[in-house]
Amino acid sequence: MKAPGEVIRLLYIDDDRGLSRLVEKELGRHGYVVTCAPDGDAGLDILAAAPAAFDVVALDHYMPGREGLEVLPDIVALPDPPPVVYVTGAQEGRIAVAALRAGAADYVIKDVSEDFTALLRNALEHALQARRLRRANEEAQEQIRLARDRAEAMLREVNHRVGNSLQLVSSFMSLQLRHLTDEGARAALRESQARIEAVAHVHRRLYTSGDMASVALDEYLEGLIDELDKSLGPDAGSPRIVLRAEPMRVSTDQAVSLGVVVTELVTNAAKYAYAPGEGGEIRVILEADGADRALLTVEDDGPGMGDGKPKGTGLGGKIISAMAAGLRSAVEFDPAHKGVRARLAFDL
Repeated sequence: MKAPGEVIRLLYIDDDRGLSRLVEKELGRHGYVVTCAPDGDAGLDILAAAPAAFDVVALDHYMPGREGLEVLPDIVALPDPPPVVYVTGAQEGRIAVAALRAGAADYVIKDVSEDFTALLRNALEHALQARRLRRANEEAQEQIRLARDRAEAMLREVNHRVGNSLQLVSSFMSLQLRHLTDEGARAALRESQARIEAVAHVHRRLYTSGDMASVALDEYLEGLIDELDKSLGPDAGSPRIVLRAEPMRVSTDQAVSLGVVVTELVTNAAKYAYAPGEGGEIRVILEADGADRALLTVEDDGPGMGDGKPKGTGLGGKIISAMAAGLRSAVEFDPAHKGVRARLAFDL
């Protein structure tokens, strides 16, 4: 409603001079500054000359020249037009409905009683209040959009910088590898480098994707396997890594954990499943395991684990267990398989 001391600038468009003077007099008592126009085109000219000079418009229906319904679309089409309250006769409900559909904010039944100016003032103030609320909502929505855009830009920048930092660490490891002669140290450094690349691969996918919350796991594994194939099997006699993955999406945290698990299992299979130059195949299989569950399998056709214990220093096993625990699961080994078959079931 109208605030105390607030001045409302009204353009009243009506060819009835007596009613126009009544509106000017009665509303003037309530803090309105009323400008009268004798017909629609005159009112439209006044508005077009000074569109910001008026807070609200009252538009009569029957006027010489063009009727109000003909003038109303021209007012609504003005840049940032004021709200329009349509004034019509007592038995003309269809005209009022047509005016509302054409863009009027409200309508008032026209008569010469004192009730008319009170009803008109109420409709004018409601129209102004509705416009204020609409603009406040638009401004709030715009602020939300700007805040969201800033947050997304900051998140992309964080992911970009994290990815660059991980790539820098990997590059430092490559430089260090060139100066190491101890084969054990070189192997440990290569394994660490593969772990870092598994995490970096997720960040690269996040940075180039519009979805910051989830990752297409099948596509992520495809890129990860390609990198592992290049880093672990550059020779013709090295094991071949084969991926069979069904399309599915997981959270970014799940993707990181699963990427590290795959890296550890594939790296371990490349080291122990086949003799140097023997070749062979390492299979990574991702498939649905029910409606909301998936199964990740890494297997080879090597000699198996012998005593049933994973080979190596044990660090890889600890990393796998930690990543699997983060997925609320555990890696299980299939003793019936000829080589090594590791399985990890997890919730989507």
